[in-house]
Amino acid sequence: MQRLEEPIYFYALAIIPLLLLVLLYKFWWQKRTQKAFANVYLIQKLAPDYSTFKATIKWLFLALSITFLVVALVNPKIGTKLETVKREGVDIVFALDVSKSMLAEDIAPNRLEKAKQIISKTIDQLGSDRVGVIIYAGNAYPLLPITTDQSAARLFLKNASPDMVSSQGTAINDALNLAKTYYDNDEQTNKYLVILSDGEDHEENTVDKAKELDEEGIKVITIGIGTEKGDVIPDMINGYKKGLKKDKNGEVVITQRHVKVLQEIAQTANGFYVDGNKTSNSVNKIMEVLSKAKKTEFESKQFSEYKSQFQWFIGLGILWLVLDMFVFEKKTKWVKSVNLFNENKE
Repeated sequence: MQRLEEPIYFYALAIIPLLLLVLLYKFWWQKRTQKAFANVYLIQKLAPDYSTFKATIKWLFLALSITFLVVALVNPKIGTKLETVKREGVDIVFALDVSKSMLAEDIAPNRLEKAKQIISKTIDQLGSDRVGVIIYAGNAYPLLPITTDQSAARLFLKNASPDMVSSQGTAINDALNLAKTYYDNDEQTNKYLVILSDGEDHEENTVDKAKELDEEGIKVITIGIGTEKGDVIPDMINGYKKGLKKDKNGEVVITQRHVKVLQEIAQTANGFYVDGNKTSNSVNKIMEVLSKAKKTEFESKQFSEYKSQFQWFIGLGILWLVLDMFVFEKKTKWVKSVNLFNENKE
């Protein structure tokens, strides 16, 4: 098994064609300059020891030296050892409310960004646990299937916004239904769903959906973001505030946090509710629960131990460079005696 540590250095190989162009220009310039002083026959008499062939060889050695030194910078690695690594953890899925009410700025910088902060900082403290992300508003969508790639979760989370859903509203039921399909390991005994929302619910039977999650062994943690006093909703177009959200009567809409809805969901699904207006408090509550949870082995993979091979390429690069230093643009005596390439023909 092989891999390249820094393949970006391959761009340095662009030096090779530049060297070739310089070599061709040098030969062209020499021929033009020589013709200005004498004809070809006379030049051969004046400089009988000059060898075009050996000049080309010098440039070839230099190009080979650069090539091997560049490969050394890339640092090829060869796998030398296989070992089995067992990973243990819990499955945790984040359901992020991206409805426009989450753009309210009663919590700085706004409710949505606060929710992202909570998720991101929680992921930072996870070990080998698997994570997944759902976004929902008028509908629920899988943003990231459950995975051990926590860096991917951060990347996808960064771009989550109300523009990613086709309809607005707060379809918590859809998010709960979608969450049931996320846990692909039937043997996993610790499954957690973390819902981050302001609690606005435009649907009925939400508690019944939460019961279904409890029956499948999924514990639900709800995190409420926003204030009971509420705030206006910015009307955003392409990332710019164009005004305030208004209802059909032209009145400015005020959105409030609805704690009761979130508390009922959490209690029904054997979980708990957390006030999410303080990031550290929310993260600590989540991590406290996860740290006490029984870890289940959900993955067993083989990894290869890689060893760097750059030293061989450095050695070859230096070797070609030394050879280039000891090759002169003069014909050797034995070459002249055998009249190699018919260069002494008159």
